[in-house]
Amino acid sequence: MHISSNNPGALDGLRVVDASRILGGPYCGQILGDHGADVLKIEPPQGDDTRSWGPPFNADGVASYYMGLNRNKRLMFLDLAAEAGRARLLELLAEADVFIENFKTGTLERWGLGQEELSQRFPRLIHCRVSGYGADGPLGGLPGYDAALQALCGLMSVNGEAGGAPLRVGLPVVDMVTGLNAALGVMLALQARRTSGRGQFVEAALFDAGLSLLHPHGANWFMDQTRVPGRSGNAHPNIYPYDMLATGSEPVFLAVGNDRQFAQLCKHLGAPQLSTDERYATAGARSVNRAALKAELEALMRAHEGAALADALVQQGVPCAPVLTVDAALKHPHTAHRGMIVNLPGKQGDYRGIASPIKLSRTPASYRYAPLAEGTEFLPRSAANDD
Repeated sequence: MHISSNNPGALDGLRVVDASRILGGPYCGQILGDHGADVLKIEPPQGDDTRSWGPPFNADGVASYYMGLNRNKRLMFLDLAAEAGRARLLELLAEADVFIENFKTGTLERWGLGQEELSQRFPRLIHCRVSGYGADGPLGGLPGYDAALQALCGLMSVNGEAGGAPLRVGLPVVDMVTGLNAALGVMLALQARRTSGRGQFVEAALFDAGLSLLHPHGANWFMDQTRVPGRSGNAHPNIYPYDMLATGSEPVFLAVGNDRQFAQLCKHLGAPQLSTDERYATAGARSVNRAALKAELEALMRAHEGAALADALVQQGVPCAPVLTVDAALKHPHTAHRGMIVNLPGKQGDYRGIASPIKLSRTPASYRYAPLAEGTEFLPRSAANDD
């Protein structure tokens, strides 16, 4: 999918200075850029750390990790530790609507660019800070990375096999949700500015995002504080069968959420009596008797080829899927149908990436710049978007 700039996007005319690095902030900036914002990415002279987070690397030695977070931005280098760099940043902020950064607590303040100074100088500016723990409190100002926050916020304690060791979720979920929260916060602040004429400070902390992901484990603990949530492998802690089950070939994941789906599953497997068995007739009963139910279901499912079974079940309204590898998921026909792969010509060769999952009917996302596009000025702003 290669979508040009013919569609201006929902955020056409919005000007963003993205001075953040690593993941959460850059992901926020990419979301805004995908939907039409004019994003200038500011990197220090040595570049964003993630340029070296590989392999794989492109022909110029830039890691895929960096490339996956920095499209639809134009890049410039500024040394903000130097007076000239800070002066140029202030010139850009005078024209900007949004400023995204994730500097260590106190850094901008030492440079005279703290939130109070910026709000006085640029009262309409939305200042978005991505941090590990926020600026104050017992952990305030400390550095935070995704895996450490997964550990601290309890996510690792509920991830992994029952009886096994705590396990990091295999993708930077805390960082990415923090980036989403930052983008949402920017949108809320922009909406508030429409009526007040004033910007505000938006803070998205990894710690807060990590805790927000604890559903249903947090809700379970609040209701029943006698049992600490633990690991259940692929199985859901509250409902069953919501688990990976064996078949005659590759395993499939069943995600049965109600009695009707369970009855249809049993019918398809040739054992309709299971859906009326008192051990399995209700969601609560199935959850309590999950070990016995899993054994009965797998005995029936071993007569089926996994992919064919998953396809048959989902066609009948039973949520089920084969367990695909990353390459297979990206090559799936529905991935192409949903326009979820971006192809763009770039300075260092063609760029391929995962497209925006946010689908708008009139102002869809567009893909205008591959990562590493150069730029030093904002584009002319549409008068219709200059609020």
